[in-house]
Amino acid sequence: MLGLQYFKFQAVWSPMFLFATIAVVIAYLYIIGPWREKHFPMEKKASGGQIALFISAAILYYITNGGPSSLLGHIMFSFHMVNMSVSYLIVPPMVLASIPSFVWKKVFSAPIWQKFKFLMHPIVTLILFNMTFSIYHIPIVHDYVMTHFTVHRVYYVVMLIMAFMMWWHVITPVKEWAKLAHVKKMAYIFANGVLLTPACALIIFTSAPLYSIYSDPEVWAQAMGYCVPGDPRDLLAQFEGPQFFNMFTVVEDQQTGGIIMKLVQEVTYGVLLGFVFRDWFNKEHKQEDLDAKLLKEAMLVNHNK
Repeated sequence: MLGLQYFKFQAVWSPMFLFATIAVVIAYLYIIGPWREKHFPMEKKASGGQIALFISAAILYYITNGGPSSLLGHIMFSFHMVNMSVSYLIVPPMVLASIPSFVWKKVFSAPIWQKFKFLMHPIVTLILFNMTFSIYHIPIVHDYVMTHFTVHRVYYVVMLIMAFMMWWHVITPVKEWAKLAHVKKMAYIFANGVLLTPACALIIFTSAPLYSIYSDPEVWAQAMGYCVPGDPRDLLAQFEGPQFFNMFTVVEDQQTGGIIMKLVQEVTYGVLLGFVFRDWFNKEHKQEDLDAKLLKEAMLVNHNK
């Protein structure tokens, strides 16, 4: 149970977050269904795979930000890094791939978005996401964000937006808006992996505790006060800190979190690199076959003459 049995239902499952997630899924189903049929009847329907992908993304995001894994992320750093990996490396590309292109065109058709077009340059999105993510894992920044509720919510929303902006150039749901060809896209994914490595290395190879909320009971209780009803002092009286739940030492838990983050990053980027390479390979061979066919037809025409 990993200690979840010590907490009340609302602390483990965050009912309001659950209802919000269900509302988002219902809105998605309405937009790709009745709303599309009414306003965009000629647009292609979302496939069953896209629907399954969106619902899966919604479930993953709920579990890691409002469900059991979110609570465990306030107790163990390893779970915190699972949550970060899923929220910013897995969910955004799933959402981008699951929403039909006509929705994106409708959302970003307003002229006001032209004023922010410079922010979608691939280099800008690359730097913004990795900078935002890496700064968050500087110990003093991380502890401050985790112990200040409003800052925590705002920072997480900003990171999510940066993640969508970064992944847009890899998934690009509106193909005519693509800014990167296949080879550049592969270089872009590789660069993301390189830029994220220092933050992971800092966590994995440091032999001392970095984050107070996982080593200092007072700071931990303050952070837990935002996700567990009641007085944080009661948590200290009952559990005496996060180590009550963790079979690892603080440093071992910290290193495990860094390894999880790096592994998820490598697997995610590797899978997407494979998809991009496959598309590029198929496109190149399709063009070669077409060129060969045209050459053969031209030779036959000349021969007949």
